[in-house]
Order: sequence, then structure tokens, then C-alpha cells
Amino acid sequence: MNKRVVVAIGGNSLITDPDHQTVEDQYLAAAETDHHIANLVADGWEVVITHGNGPQIGFILRRSDLARHELHEVPLDVCGADTQGAIGYLLQQNLINDFTRMKIDKGVVTVVTQVEVDPDDPAFSRPSKPIGSFLTEADATKKAEDEGWDIVEDANRGWRRVVASPMPKRIVEIDAIRTLIDAGFVVIGVGGGGLPVVADADGALTGVAAVIDKDRASAMLANQIDADLLLISTSVDKVALDFGTSEQRWVSEMTLHEAKIYLAEGTHFLEGSMKPKIEAVIGFLEAGGEEAVITSPQNIEAALLGETGTRIKR
Repeated sequence: MNKRVVVAIGGNSLITDPDHQTVEDQYLAAAETDHHIANLVADGWEVVITHGNGPQIGFILRRSDLARHELHEVPLDVCGADTQGAIGYLLQQNLINDFTRMKIDKGVVTVVTQVEVDPDDPAFSRPSKPIGSFLTEADATKKAEDEGWDIVEDANRGWRRVVASPMPKRIVEIDAIRTLIDAGFVVIGVGGGGLPVVADADGALTGVAAVIDKDRASAMLANQIDADLLLISTSVDKVALDFGTSEQRWVSEMTLHEAKIYLAEGTHFLEGSMKPKIEAVIGFLEAGGEEAVITSPQNIEAALLGETGTRIKR
């Protein structure tokens, strides 16, 4: 039986620098990552891909804001659906082209994925996830007054809207994803952490303005499809302790117990950077997963061979 891996790609990995943000640039970046994923498939892995969408959501919100004098604005959950389709298309087409070149008979499909959250999640009472463009204090204050936005000053670069980041509760399309994997497809799903929805008493779903952490949702997906491995692709080759200090040191292996100790110490992993990835890995392992790897896209194959990356075992 083939081993199964969930590969979580960061949304920022599709944008290499501020000078390469166009759709074509993102297509080329997706192609580079896909080459490495195609090699996993060639080695016999069953692959499921998830991805971030932070920068891409920001672009859509900015376009919507600029065009609001003549077009309707795009709700946040619909922005997420747009990015799931668009990023899925970039990854899907590049993988199909790789498989054609490599003579691999394998289909690829993107599933627009909803993820249920609890409407009473405490995150809704303390929005913390910045989205969209930087604004002046005056413009941000006007948005808060006119449209009910929650706003914060972000890293001394301006003011931004913040929304809730609730915990994922249920992947709505999980049965479809399982069926496609079992049928031999490479599946791209839970993009951007999934489209956040809440259910009423009758089970009817409604989208909400929130952002689910991509790595937490990827960990949930990995557990629910019985993945052998959760691989989180990020901007560094390995996890570092005391990151950004004179004491910084790279780590090749750690246990679940060690990861929990390092996380609790609070000095190693930055909020909004490595911290949510470590939290997601801990969640995956505590829920029954055996192993996780954190590394950069170009080192995916080498990390699975134990040549680089950080391997975290239960």
C-alpha cells in the first residue's frame, strides 16, 4: 500500500519577492514547487496538496476596494473561494504537465472546500488576523465607523482590518476528498484553510468573514484521511530554536514532547510564522499522526530522505 502525504504549501511561496507578484510569476513559482511534488508521486506517494492564500486574498480585496465606485464588493468568504479556484488551477495545470512529461497516468483535481467553524468560537470576540491593504489611521477609522471593521495598527506600517481566526471543526467535503484519493487522484483541497462556514440548527451552511489557519486545517485533513506524513512547506529549510537571536540553532529532529516544551517556552517560534506550524504539527501528532516534516519547497524530496528539513515524530 502506498504511503499518503499531505503537502501544505504557503501562500507566500507563490510570490518570491515584491517584484514577482503577477499571475504569470505565481504560475512559474507553482511550477517549481509542483516539480518536487511530481517526484513524490513518481516515488509512489499518494499526495494531497493544501495551500495558503494570504497575499492573493489581499489582492482581491484591494481590487474590490478600488472598484467599489462601480462594482459590488467581494465578501471575504467568496474571496477565499476565488483563490481556491485560481491557485488550484495553477497547481493543477502544472502537475498535469509534469505527469505528461514524466509519463505518469495520474489525474489531478481541485476541491473547493468548506470548513465548518463554531459561531461561538472565542476568536470571533477577539479578531486577530490582519487582511487586506495597509490604510492610514483616518481611512481605517472611517471603515470601522461605516462598515463595522475591526482595525489594528500592524507592525508600524499602517492600519489594517482584522478578522477572526477560529479553529476548524469539520471539513464539509471530506467524503468527496477521500473518494477522489482512493480513486487515484492527486487532490488539491482546503485551500487557505478552507472557506469558513457556520451551520444553523437544521445544518444549513452560511459563509462568515473569518480566516482559518491553513496549517491547522491541513493537520485536520491529514488526520481524517489517515495520512502517514504531514509535510509543511515554508520559507526555511529547517526549524530554528531561538530564531533571530545570537543563540539561533537549526534542528533536524525533535519529538512531540520536545516540540511541546519548545512551544511552551515561548522564545523559539514567532507568532504568524513558525508558531502556528508547530502548533499544527502537535495537533496532528496528538490526534494519531506519526510524523511531520517542515522544510522549503525545493527541499521536499531531500527532506523525505532525511537529508534536510526538520522531522518531528510522535
